Amino acid sequence: MTAWLRDETTLHTGAAPRHGVDILAALRDGPDRLPERAGDRVGQVTPSGAAWLAGASAYPRTTLARWEAHPTTAGVLPCGSSFDVVNVPALFGRRMLEQLWAEGPGSGPVATHRGRLLLFAAPGTAQRLPSLLSWEEWGTGHPRVPRASLPALLCHGTGDAVTVPPLVAGPGAGGPRWLVAPDTRNPWLPGPDVLLWACVRVTRSAAPSTTGNSIFPPADPGANVYDVSRRR
Repeated sequence: MTAWLRDETTLHTGAAPRHGVDILAALRDGPDRLPERAGDRVGQVTPSGAAWLAGASAYPRTTLARWEAHPTTAGVLPCGSSFDVVNVPALFGRRMLEQLWAEGPGSGPVATHRGRLLLFAAPGTAQRLPSLLSWEEWGTGHPRVPRASLPALLCHGTGDAVTVPPLVAGPGAGGPRWLVAPDTRNPWLPGPDVLLWACVRVTRSAAPSTTGNSIFPPADPGANVYDVSRRR
């Protein structure tokens, strides 16, 4: 996949992505400083966003009441109903976000936790994305991307649970934090096709070229080689 392909089933579910937020400038400052940028709200959960998060739990009202009492405490939510989560290394995830926001449709909510990025995705992504990656780019026969150099992507779906950052980041908090916080009751979430596109773009841009340009013809493996260094 070398170009962005729109999928009507995933691009127009819920609200449109928020291209008005200068996410690229925030990414250049580094993930740790992203929620502290003045003038934007990428790291702040709105009441509508909190309601969407709570809807993933079995008891939304109880979850909201707990967050209201302890807004600086992280929570744990199940995946599979409201969202799936793709868990990627921080550097690879940052490059994915740069691709998504610079040349793609944007991203859904994104959090950071223990040196990794959590990309919230459409339900079903955790089941489909691994097989799509294996078929498109992660296969053992692909000549441009050695398997040993690929990052460890973890897909959390039905039956899994993830730690979500607190609604309000406490001073000097070193735990999970929102990079792009949910701010609507129906946020747009990327599907497996969108994340596949971003992964492939990042991987191919980072892979060293295996074909160089040379003015000499390829060597003949059956040719005889003579040592002429001592000839007069």
